Amino acid sequence: MAEAAAFQNQVQSVEARLDDGTHVCLRRVRHSDLGEIEKGISQLSDQSRYLRFFSGSKTMPPSVVERLASVDGIKHLAWGMINMDEKDHPAMAAAHVFRETESSDSGEFAIAVLDQYHGLGVARLLMTAIFLDCYCEGLRHLQIDILRSNNKASGLIRAIGAVPGAMEGSVAQYSLDIEVAISALQKMDHPVAIPDIMAAFAAS
Repeated sequence: MAEAAAFQNQVQSVEARLDDGTHVCLRRVRHSDLGEIEKGISQLSDQSRYLRFFSGSKTMPPSVVERLASVDGIKHLAWGMINMDEKDHPAMAAAHVFRETESSDSGEFAIAVLDQYHGLGVARLLMTAIFLDCYCEGLRHLQIDILRSNNKASGLIRAIGAVPGAMEGSVAQYSLDIEVAISALQKMDHPVAIPDIMAAFAAS
């Protein structure tokens, strides 16, 4: 991976195209997205909602939605992806990282992609953006909790260097070195827009 000085995180949004040609925009999540976050949760399939929130409920408590929308860019970093080809630019996915203190070098990572966009490289593009943002903010390690039955998610994070840790009941904990993950994403041939995201964060 390039040296930390090679990246900057003043980026607010990046436009790109998925491998199927869909025009998308990756951008920072804002508190004004609260309604879209709530809508997105309800649009997930029951299985996807369970895999992401460990709950099958179609709605989350207001406190959960508020937490997801309260992004300060320091203790809570979040990026979303919207579909620029559809009217009103609906949300496609969102990724979040939370850390306990402003100076902590570790945090908790989670991502959700609406079912109709699975298999298009959405998760990898969002991870590229949020991991670069995290790295610039001094984060170096992430913890990821995944249901042990979620083979797709575990396969993806293992592919970018995640190391399995404790197993607590149905939940598996993984540790991820952000620098290792960024390097792994850089080497991937797909999705083809990964270099576009990298270039947007490149320091001038």
